[in-house]
Amino acid sequence: MKRGGLPRRRLTRVWRVAEPFAASALLAFGGVSALVQFVGQLYPYTLRAPGLISLAAVAVCVAWAVWRNRPVKEIAHRFYHPATAVRVCVGDLFEQDAHLVVGFSDTFDTALAGPRVISPVSMQGQLLERVYGGDAATLDRELVAALHGRQPILMERRGSKPVGKLKRYPIGTVAVLGTKSRLLFAVAYSSMGSDGTASSSADLLWRGLNGLWDAVYSHAERGPVAMPLIGSGLARVDSLDREALIRLILLSYLAASRSRVVSRELRIVVRPVDAAAVNLRELRAFLRSLDTAGHVP
Repeated sequence: MKRGGLPRRRLTRVWRVAEPFAASALLAFGGVSALVQFVGQLYPYTLRAPGLISLAAVAVCVAWAVWRNRPVKEIAHRFYHPATAVRVCVGDLFEQDAHLVVGFSDTFDTALAGPRVISPVSMQGQLLERVYGGDAATLDRELVAALHGRQPILMERRGSKPVGKLKRYPIGTVAVLGTKSRLLFAVAYSSMGSDGTASSSADLLWRGLNGLWDAVYSHAERGPVAMPLIGSGLARVDSLDREALIRLILLSYLAASRSRVVSRELRIVVRPVDAAAVNLRELRAFLRSLDTAGHVP
């Protein structure tokens, strides 16, 4: 099974890349063929080198397919009802000139016991290193201050949760960090297990996003907001692939924007390592399909 499965998976990946190229080439070939036949009927003596014409037609079709399927690193669409813009781009979240969103668990854990800390490859890990210089104590203090007055729904016992924090907050709780010029929205959309493993689902993610948009509306003053593809990493929303996660985020944002302007721009930043798993052209078509108020839930 393993020997047969690996080539099939490789062929599937190759076909996923080759299919739009082949479709574009065939579409262009049909158009070029029709044009050649039309010209041949009007001027039958002008097409005296059919072999050369065929080669030229193939070259034109291949060039058209290459151009049409060139790599896309960014798409954008402006909505007027609601009045907002949406952008999906490949890049670095922490280099965006916008307020930032970073996903957290419902316990807002940052460091666990002893040498165990949040994964350095996660967005939380990058937040800790790139914004707080690896100083987890400072991040924890700011989280405590931001959550002051928010009532946890459960206080875990150390026996049931041997590592990490014990206060468990509702999904959708947002700790607003940073400064007014660049806020950091730490949104709880996953549940931290007793073993230090976070998990989430489409339902938890939707609830987390609803809380996020409320916080953005209250604090961001309609400034642009950039967020990663939350749910695609260690939070383990395994029921949705990366494109489905982006669509879920977009639907949630546009639904929240129906009655109010949450932000003048939402920017979803896809890591370069995930870029191959996201078809930006299909997402652009999806955004255009939502460009009527009746299509947004």
